[in-house]
Amino acid sequence: MSLKPPKKSDLDKEWMSKRYERKKKIQPEYHLIITEGTKTEPNYFKAIKDLINQNYSERIHLEIVGQGDNTVHLFDKAKQLVRDDPNGYKHVWIIYDTDDFPKDRIDVVPVLCEHESNSDCKYHAIWSNQCVELWFLLHFSFMHSDLQRDEYKSKLSENLNTIGAGDYHKNREDMFLVLKDYQNFAIENAKRLDKINSGKTPSASAPGTKMFELIEKLKPYL
Repeated sequence: MSLKPPKKSDLDKEWMSKRYERKKKIQPEYHLIITEGTKTEPNYFKAIKDLINQNYSERIHLEIVGQGDNTVHLFDKAKQLVRDDPNGYKHVWIIYDTDDFPKDRIDVVPVLCEHESNSDCKYHAIWSNQCVELWFLLHFSFMHSDLQRDEYKSKLSENLNTIGAGDYHKNREDMFLVLKDYQNFAIENAKRLDKINSGKTPSASAPGTKMFELIEKLKPYL
């Protein structure tokens, strides 16, 4: 079989043009997003997926799984899904809150992700200390106070009402679209926290979140 490139004159022929185009087609990049929550986080990422699918469905594909599990168990489930998937995930994003889980189980997930990653598939530990509502709040202002979960919800309601978006409640389906215009500000604030927390474990990084890493990865498609 000849390894020579097709002649320019042959490319004008219909049969050769179609054959050449098929060879150039690139498969989409597959991402698995697996979350501790079963509604709040999946709803947020589903809105991202819907937006990406409008324009980039052939470039990147998101699979979102609301597992209802936490820390190490969530990582184990992600590994199982990777083994069972026929397409081959390029990135695996493990989304979890630190809550009041044991420190060792919170802090070991990034270590497990680094160990499991290879050139074909990279695992990411996307934790929030204490909860994903911190990421939502950072769309409005920088904060360096460690709040309890209920305090995050009341502060979010205050900020959402200032932009006419009503009160915050768990499982809201419109959080990504409501906050989208403030996304760059949230990334800057989360990075600032990340710099302050440099060298600390996730359990000691209160407050802190790695959500900006996933959003920055998807940002070119948003």
